[in-house]
Amino acid sequence: MTGNPTGRLAGKAAIITGAGSGIGRASAQAFAAQGARVLCADIRAAAAQETAAAIHAVTPGRALGAGVDVTDESQVAAMVQQAVAAFGRLDVLYSNAGIGEAGNAIDLTLDQWNRMIAVNLTSVWLCAKHALPQMIRGGGGSIINQSSTAGLIGIPSIVHYSAAKAGVIGLTRQIANEYGPQGIRCNAICPSTIPTPLVSTVWSQRAQRNGDTSTLAQQQAVVAGRHPLRRLGELDDCANLAVFLASDESSWISGVAVPLDGGLTSG
Repeated sequence: MTGNPTGRLAGKAAIITGAGSGIGRASAQAFAAQGARVLCADIRAAAAQETAAAIHAVTPGRALGAGVDVTDESQVAAMVQQAVAAFGRLDVLYSNAGIGEAGNAIDLTLDQWNRMIAVNLTSVWLCAKHALPQMIRGGGGSIINQSSTAGLIGIPSIVHYSAAKAGVIGLTRQIANEYGPQGIRCNAICPSTIPTPLVSTVWSQRAQRNGDTSTLAQQQAVVAGRHPLRRLGELDDCANLAVFLASDESSWISGVAVPLDGGLTSG
């Protein structure tokens, strides 16, 4: 499998989880366009293959698709081994896979809590656990973890999501501190609202809980108005930041949680 000799990620090998749609797919395409070879992982194997095929159509030979349940350690270990076998190395891990769901501290069930923590936090640790030895062996690497502004500030009706995303930030800082001397950088991206299908589903659930009869477009307009830049995020906003954090341009940035939020948390 050959890589692009030019580009900001030329020569790098990456894994992106949750790459079957949304931010993950946009990021996988951006990584490949900048010269990286990418293993596109998603619990939906067909969606992962679709992302890899879309990349191959534009930049042949730079992507593989794999069906992976990131809450299953054996599958995570196999994912990392597949990437190393295909690319010969591993330079970047973007742990983007996640789920969303509405719920508050009183009404949430323990099963809902446990699943959210497993998918949105435990899986991030599992991916790092198995990627780190390969990166250290190769002389270093960049781990990018998907958090959220919900991990930075309190947002109503997403208690278990907020807790998981705050945990991702703590995990990110700890990994950066402990493995920095071995050439590992670890950062978290904290997006505000980017209207992916996952976000739209959570909004619908929250509206039903609150008796809100407004349309999705009306809800989006209200939320956009809360951001100083007066718009919602776009897939490329996150993909572009991920490319930067994966690249050598960010070689002295580690252990930070970057708000990607149109200024939302500035107030």
